[in-house]
Amino acid sequence: MGNIYLWYKPKRFKFKATKSTMLEKTHIDRIYSVIPFFENSDNPVRRDFVNYAYFVKIPAGKEIFAEGDEVNGIALLISGVVRVFKLSPTGREITLYRFGEGESCVITANAILHRQEFPAIAEVEKDAEAMMIPADKFKEWVRTYEPWRDFVFNLVSQRLISVMEVVEELAFQRMDKRVASFLLARSQVQNPVKITHQEIANEIGSSREVVSRLLEDFAEKQLILLSRGKIEVNNFGGLKSISSM
Repeated sequence: MGNIYLWYKPKRFKFKATKSTMLEKTHIDRIYSVIPFFENSDNPVRRDFVNYAYFVKIPAGKEIFAEGDEVNGIALLISGVVRVFKLSPTGREITLYRFGEGESCVITANAILHRQEFPAIAEVEKDAEAMMIPADKFKEWVRTYEPWRDFVFNLVSQRLISVMEVVEELAFQRMDKRVASFLLARSQVQNPVKITHQEIANEIGSSREVVSRLLEDFAEKQLILLSRGKIEVNNFGGLKSISSM
């Protein structure tokens, strides 16, 4: 085991991760369980993957890429979550998408295939474990192995839909509708929703002031209950009416 800098610019990011020069069997079994086409033992990309990929752990809060970074590799997540977002000159954020177990970052893939710098920010949101693939091997496998090419293009297709939905929301939906839709989606997973006004603004590409004003309006209408760092949805029907307007 040795220490390496990950595939972003070391002069900007001094985060170190542990690299295994040879994948352990537990790592291999885990990636096989989340990537279906690896199940075929005769798949040639499976052999190359074992020879060239390596395992890393990346803690929450670490930036994998910043805008303008050179892309020298790509990660396949076997646990954790990474958020990809854009940052405006005024400091406002908009979430483009997240990726997790069995997935990879399509912006990273595109940057490798077209020899471009990374055009957004990728940050680990939940402690992640990943298999790293060098950029030259990733590109070679796309050219050579149909199962790998299908996997990559399927990811691109899925993420394109996600990004188009974000664009549609930004361009055509009223802000109150977007906030209501966001709260409804999050409350299906956890209610109260543990989130700050700034975090909501970052998710939907707005300002904290606008989000706070809308939340206070929802609270006055008794649709939600506001408390420090938490928002409880009291009236799902009322929020649904706003989100569908």
